[in-house]
Order: sequence, then structure tokens, then C-alpha cells
Amino acid sequence: MNGDTATLIHRPYGDLVDDILTSVVGGVVNEPIRFDLKVLTYPLAEPAGGVRGITGTTEDDQPRTFVLDIDFTFSAATNVVIWLEDGTLPKDDTTFYVDYFRVESRSPLSDINVGSVTRTLSEAVGREIATVYEQINLAYESAFVDTASGKSLDYVVSILGVVRKSAEFAEGLITFFRATAFDGNITIPVGTRLAGGGVVFTSTQQRTLQRGQVRIDVPVRADTGFAGDAGLVEAGVINEMTQQVGGIERVTNLDPTIRAAADETDDELRDRARAALAALGKATLLALDRVIREGRGTPVEFFDPNSPLANRSDPGTVTVVVDAEPERLPSLTAAVHQTRAAGVLATLVARYVFITPRITATITPGISAAGQVQIAADVVAALQAVVDGLSAGNAADGAAMLAAVKGVDDITDATIVDVVVARSDLSGDTGDGTLIDALLTAVATAPSDGLRAALTAAVEATGSQAPTGARIPDRSLLVGPTGQPATDDEIEAGTFSVSATVDGEQWWIALDMTASDVDCQEAPSA
Repeated sequence: MNGDTATLIHRPYGDLVDDILTSVVGGVVNEPIRFDLKVLTYPLAEPAGGVRGITGTTEDDQPRTFVLDIDFTFSAATNVVIWLEDGTLPKDDTTFYVDYFRVESRSPLSDINVGSVTRTLSEAVGREIATVYEQINLAYESAFVDTASGKSLDYVVSILGVVRKSAEFAEGLITFFRATAFDGNITIPVGTRLAGGGVVFTSTQQRTLQRGQVRIDVPVRADTGFAGDAGLVEAGVINEMTQQVGGIERVTNLDPTIRAAADETDDELRDRARAALAALGKATLLALDRVIREGRGTPVEFFDPNSPLANRSDPGTVTVVVDAEPERLPSLTAAVHQTRAAGVLATLVARYVFITPRITATITPGISAAGQVQIAADVVAALQAVVDGLSAGNAADGAAMLAAVKGVDDITDATIVDVVVARSDLSGDTGDGTLIDALLTAVATAPSDGLRAALTAAVEATGSQAPTGARIPDRSLLVGPTGQPATDDEIEAGTFSVSATVDGEQWWIALDMTASDVDCQEAPSA
């Protein structure tokens, strides 16, 4: 395994031959050098007569053979590799590998031109090694749903009880119609089950009904057990959703189903296998509670359509208020999305106070543009480390934040020019006050024998009470040494703090910052 990419090493034939040829003439093969985005020159370990090639990983985590005079140059006078700013650079903090010829080589072999004995033998050996690499990679990829194909994919998905559907299984289009009261995008996932005429069908591709669209056609195929003529139904027969999708009012097939033209493709089989895996043991609030707690979060409040009135959400949605460290929220959200029922919109809302520091940093002169971007990213990482060390209810200390920024390499001075503060809105779509006002009005105006009906109508009229996860700007949480709102001078001096106590409850400080919030300015020359 390659420690930089954590994937199985793949060596193309050309790279293997180059390595073999460099080695047999006494050169150095794959000298590892760690790349730092702030540095563009790298000395080689031994005197080199020339660089034969450099390989490594690019910013998008793709392997690359870098090109001489386009990505880098070699200075024989100083024996260094020089990366060109306008070329493709290796990914920061990864290793690139250099092949080069020694100035003095004791190898008796020197002719590596095309057609020479040395090159011919090296190419033959390289071909066999490359073939082995391809066979190893093929065996490795055949063990995973995402990369297996053909018969290998059939074996992998059979573990889930999924079998490839042949052309005997009828196919068609189902039209999904939006509910008039629902606004927003609606995703119809792969594997959505529908029925009609005693036949069950499943969707074969994911479709999204965009906001403003009234209807969308989704391809379906007869489910297991309905092969052949059993899957052929007339138009208008398929009108039942055995698996509800939030925001969809009704479904129908405007045309009859027909015999499939071909067997299920690898992509369709993969999607159906993923849907089968996602459906195992899902769809309950207890399951959501379990995965949140397993992720070291604490569910505080659930909102779903079947909850009591004060905790009711719209049909097809569920919202959970959680108490969790900010760095854990992405993994908790992913776990909830994997656990929720298909077609149900799940939202996690956390009790966070979001801070966005705006930094002006004075840096060492002469650093490249890419290096300055890296410094800004390092500032964000340093502040993230400060915030990650805070517990629920712990205030963010301005002095500690300023010290962390000044501790970043190549920063000679820094100032926090402002801090934007906001907190999570937990009041619900319409706010708690709207529901209370509606109930008071119903009690005051309804006849004694119709009070229950009036209260029910008032609650239904206010809609969902689930929080949306929106943010409310709240600069009152940014305080100076005296406990009063911090002044500009106190912010720049770092003598401020951001409180994490909201309405007497202990919330978490969450950093919401990007490299664009850091202004790097070079120190004036002496």
C-alpha cells in the first residue's frame, strides 16, 4: 500500500521501464522527497547528471508523471529540482519520487537507446511486472461493489441477496406528481418500490424533482418474482407507493410496461445493491437515536410527523436537535442519512455558536502566491485546533486565538480585525411565539363546545414546529473584559471572548472560517 494515497499501488508500464533503465545504468530510482507548498526548490541527495523523471500525487489526489520544463526544471549547477509556479505541483505534504542519473556511475551498462540489448531486456521484464500489477489490481477491485464488474459484481452483491435482473423483467416509466403544498427539491432514490395490478416495481435510477417542477418520469423495472409476462401491465395500473416519498402526492404509469431490451447493467445493479444495503434495519427514531449516540452525540429533541403537536414536523421529514462537538457533526449527519428511511428528509440541528474571525497577517517577504494560500489555510487549522479543545459551555478566548495565529510559520505579526458571531436558530419554522399566539387566540374566540377543533385547526395552520438550522446573528455573545460588548480596540488587542452560554444552556463554539478570511500582507523590506 502507498502511505500517501492509502490505495493499492498502480505502476504503469512506462514508469516501470524507466525505473529499470535508470537502475541498470547506475542511476537513483524513486528518491523520496516531501513536498512543501511554501518551498519550490529541492536539493537531491547525490550529484546528478540529469533528472530522468518525477512522479507523485497532484492536488486532486491523482497520480502524475511530472513533465520537465513544464512542471519543473533541474539546475545542474546547484543540483536542485525547481518547481515552476505555472506548472502542475504535487499535493502539499505528499511525497514525490525522483529518478536521476549519477554524475559518476560504475555500471558497465550505458546504452539505453531504443533497440539496444539493455533496453529490449528491460522492456520485456517491465512488461511482465506491469502485467502482474494489472492482475493484482483487477483482483483487488473485484472485491468491491463500486469497482467490480460482470460476474465478479454478481458474486459481490449476492451477499446482500441481490441477483442481476435479466431481460425477462419488464421495464417502463412511472410519473411522480408533486404535492401542491410542498415546496423544494424532492429526490426519488434508487430502489423506490411501487405497485399496481398485483405487480411490484422498483426504480432503477435516482431522479430529483426540482423546485417548481410539477412532475417527473422515473425508470422502473419489475421486481424479483415478476419476470416475464407477469411484469407487463397496462397504462394507469401502477398507482401505489409502497414506499412513501416525502412531497409526492401520487404516481402513475402513463404508458404500459414493455419487455426490457437487455439485462440489468452493472451500474443499475450497483445502485440496487446500495439501496438494499441502506434499507437494512433503518427508518425508526430509535435507529436514529442509536447511530447518533454511537457517534458520541446526544439527541436532545426529535421532531417528526407523529410527535406531539409542539414537536411535529412536516410529512416526510424528521429533525433532530443534537448536542455534539462541532467536529463530529459531519460524521453524525452522514450516519443519520445512511440510517433514515428512503425518501425521508432528515435534518440535524446542533446547539452551536458560530464564529468567523477576520485576520490580517504580516508574513515573511518573498513567499509565492501558492505559499500565501497555504499560510492562510494553516491559520484556519491553528484556530480550529483552539476551538476543538473547547468543551460545551467553554468560551472562545481571544488571546488564545491571537497567539495561535501568531504561532503559524512565516507569520511575523497578526491582528484580529473582527469576529462575526451567530447562533443556531432552534425556534422552529414559524417560531415558538407564533404557535402560542395562535393557541391563545383559539382559546379566546372558540365556543366552549368547539374548543378542541379550534385548537387543532390553530396548530395545523402554524405548520411544522421543527427548527430549520438557520443562523441568527448575535453580537451580544462577543464580550470584552468587563462583560460588556467588545469594542474594536478590544477585538484587535485580543482581550475579548465569545460566550458559549445561550439562555442558561451550555452550547458549543464552532469555527466557521475559510482561507479567504485571512488577509496575508508581506512585511515591508528593511
